[in-house]
Amino acid sequence: MITRRSWLTGAGALTAASLTPGWAQASRALTQRAPDALTGTVFNLDIARTPFRVDGRRDEAITVNGGVPAPLLRWREGDEVTLNVTNHLDVDSSIHWHGILLPFQMDGVPGVSFPGIRPGETFTYRFRLRQSGTYWYHSHSGLQEQEGLYGPIIVDPAHHDPVGYDREHVLVLSDWTFLSPEALFNRLKTNPESLNYNHRTLGDLVRDMSEDGVRAALSDRAMWGQMRMKPTDISDVGGETYTYLVNGKGPDSNWTGLFEPGERVRLRIINASAMTIFNLRIPGLAMSVVQADGQNVQPVETDELQIGVAETYDVVVTPREDRAFTIMAESIERLGYARATLAPREGMTAEVPELRPSPLLTMRDMGMDHGSMGHGSMSGDGMDHSAMGHDGMNHGSMDHGQMDHSAHSGHSAMAMEDSAPVTHNHTEGPGVANLNMAPISRLDEPGIGLEDVDHRVLTYSQLRSLDTNPDLRAPGREMQIHLTSNMERYMWSFDGVRFTEIDAPIIFHEGERLRVSLVNDTMMPHPIHLHGMFFELVNGGGDHKPRKHTVIVKPGERLAFDVTADEPGDWAFHCHLLYHMHAGMMQVVSVRPGPMDPSSHQDHSAHQSHSGHHQREAAPMDHSSHSGHGGGHQGHHAPASEPEPAPAHHNHHSGHHGGGAQ
Repeated sequence: MITRRSWLTGAGALTAASLTPGWAQASRALTQRAPDALTGTVFNLDIARTPFRVDGRRDEAITVNGGVPAPLLRWREGDEVTLNVTNHLDVDSSIHWHGILLPFQMDGVPGVSFPGIRPGETFTYRFRLRQSGTYWYHSHSGLQEQEGLYGPIIVDPAHHDPVGYDREHVLVLSDWTFLSPEALFNRLKTNPESLNYNHRTLGDLVRDMSEDGVRAALSDRAMWGQMRMKPTDISDVGGETYTYLVNGKGPDSNWTGLFEPGERVRLRIINASAMTIFNLRIPGLAMSVVQADGQNVQPVETDELQIGVAETYDVVVTPREDRAFTIMAESIERLGYARATLAPREGMTAEVPELRPSPLLTMRDMGMDHGSMGHGSMSGDGMDHSAMGHDGMNHGSMDHGQMDHSAHSGHSAMAMEDSAPVTHNHTEGPGVANLNMAPISRLDEPGIGLEDVDHRVLTYSQLRSLDTNPDLRAPGREMQIHLTSNMERYMWSFDGVRFTEIDAPIIFHEGERLRVSLVNDTMMPHPIHLHGMFFELVNGGGDHKPRKHTVIVKPGERLAFDVTADEPGDWAFHCHLLYHMHAGMMQVVSVRPGPMDPSSHQDHSAHQSHSGHHQREAAPMDHSSHSGHGGGHQGHHAPASEPEPAPAHHNHHSGHHGGGAQ
């Protein structure tokens, strides 16, 4: 239990012997202060292997200061923080500060922004906080994130917090496997279907023939067979393999957060999973969404939300009854769930809803059924194409910023696509099994399996930034990137090219405003994360588009975001499904100083796999830290621009770490 007053009056420390951090344990009393959040400006974090139990079953985790999740770090906007991270493992490690704006040398991605932290050594991160909100941190080495190396961050605002609440709880959702992550990844590589236990049966076929007709049912089966896919392939790893956790506790352990009836309770929800998208609801309680990815949004009332891997949502609930409420976080394929309880007193429980039937993919998810969607020509947020050599194509700007979004009713705000034509630059090859020839905007849709529920579900189209977007310029150019795969070979990539096969980064020019359009050619949703910068999701929000660092791209979907390239350096850009990233769905965005050469960007409609219009340069890419499941430190990709490094102090390490601050 955390209250504003408690963290302001003092701070304690977690002991290395604690398997579950104090902040993640059930509250002992309503008046308890929070001895659990690490506060201040200097932090010592120790990475080590520690025995760990999940619902009574023994295992071993990679921990920070002895706990899973890692310590809650509570910072204050405007402060400079120093974090001394010591690696007690026998392999390299790292910590990435997810969603935090900082110099790229402090971003913590081996092979991209620094070499990593070798066994027995300490790396010192130092940066000034330029934001507030709910964030998290995790390893970016090997598959350590799957093994428990993740924890929450709260950055309190320097001034007024627009969110009013009486009490808060942090909810860290995650997935745990008793298999070694390396063994799990190897199984996915050798037989991706081996972990999909949700197969359709003869009984399903008979039911479909009865409901849809014999011809339609058989035709549907034939089409999926021709594509070598299954409509149950919603996630690679599900509840048959994973145990789902809330604050390090499995469903049987039932993490509990306390409240007094009538209090406004702020829940800071973080999806720290390796592979699991959750659908979260609290039966009997409405949620008011007040923050997305740490950024304040205009409040949206809802009953359920889908939270992608690496996303965060802050919601406020007001339980008025003197009873318990179940926090239900179903995995997207509905083969398992994470569970917690809100209650006035310890020991109270509420009914746990049964798992809902597993959803099925449809032709719509493959971009083949758009009958109900007008998916062609409507214009949402303006993109000035006249500046890019398209005479007569200035589509102007439609200002939705002043629209009344107070109700946010379901599909009230139709989110428009960007207007550039879809271009497929890699139409064949081992990494491209499918092409989406007619992708659509799906921002108005709540997510797979939630289309027909009988209550309100949050959609991206409902999100509006509380404040006016900081950069109101129209994008000067557009880049199109395709999410591609070959499921049979477990190959995941951008534009059909895996990270290990790419020899040049994506170039952003410092200060430019550009639009990135993502097209999902795969049958799975992907949470795509850009390091180092927030982007504005193009969702019809005008000057109040939501600012995010991670966005789910649904199957068959095309969505766009606008970004201002104001953070020089090299930044990872990847799918945040851990095994997808390690299988190749990753790139590096390099923000380089100097004016853009317009002649090098004639074809802005497509990503072109880093051909001439991305100003390909000779600087080699280092993939050693991201190939397969390795976690090496063999050098890093030096930025061509060499931005001025922020001052950093490194203790107890040899010279090779100096490269991390250059």
